[in-house]
Amino acid sequence: MTLDPQAKAILDQLAAAEGPKLYDLPPTQAREMYNGMAQVFDAIDVPIGAVSDKLIPGPAADIPVRIYTPVAKGDALPVLVYFHGGGWVIGNIATHDKLARRLANEGNCVVVSVDYRLAPEDPFPAAVDDCYAALEWVEKNASEIGGDANRIAVGGDSAGGNLAAVMALKARNDKGPEIGFQLLIYPVTDARMDTKSYQDFAEGYLLEKRSMEWFFDQYAPEGLDRAQRYLSPLRAQTLKNLPPAYIITAGHDVLRDEGKAYADALKEAGGDVTYVNYEGMVHGFFNMQAVLDTAKTAIKDAAQALEKAFA
Repeated sequence: MTLDPQAKAILDQLAAAEGPKLYDLPPTQAREMYNGMAQVFDAIDVPIGAVSDKLIPGPAADIPVRIYTPVAKGDALPVLVYFHGGGWVIGNIATHDKLARRLANEGNCVVVSVDYRLAPEDPFPAAVDDCYAALEWVEKNASEIGGDANRIAVGGDSAGGNLAAVMALKARNDKGPEIGFQLLIYPVTDARMDTKSYQDFAEGYLLEKRSMEWFFDQYAPEGLDRAQRYLSPLRAQTLKNLPPAYIITAGHDVLRDEGKAYADALKEAGGDVTYVNYEGMVHGFFNMQAVLDTAKTAIKDAAQALEKAFA
């Protein structure tokens, strides 16, 4: 399995910079560092039909969302409710702005990007509660944003992929909003962190094992049962009767094996699953459109799968 030359160049550049590790910083500084990286790796222009910011009711406080309407707008478009990555600690709707724009345009859907509460200020289950409140709001108010309440998907990357998978589980269990599709981009599905990919790519591949340990310590601190289904969806009692899924992993990523395991488990439970592994890629490549050609291809393929599912 060969690392993509463009991905290797990024890793070499970061190694030469000799900056602090994410897990050595307090969360506020980690967020600043991640915001700066996002501005570099995704510094491209993506025209969109319309973008609007809105506050919607949440379980603890109003939740900021950003709503994207594609250039080729139609009547009552399908809606993708998107949850950003960042280990439940860093990231926001701004760091994932370009990705949301591309998914809206190429998937011909309205994208509602959710700025859920972050840990450690608001640990588990705050993010889950916010995301589910946003999902319910979208179902009730789809027509107000040009969306179709009967065609709703959830999606996210990394920790956001975890939240998207959890939304599908929770909506099924609680008989909540009808979700037609789940787009899971290198999702966190199991808190055990004991897979072969965790061993093979523990250091030097952007997302490190120690970073994931740090993220979990912020989001699910000591004393919390990390095996519970809304934290480790791979360990849910049953994965039957869940929406069709398109699951993406990166070949050089600690999360690769658990993403593949979740795809396999969904299939075993009778689910309709497409699994795609980008062998030469590293974690976070979806947010590197400005520097990785594969990122553009992968986003286009994911958007096509989304559009096909909505059709």
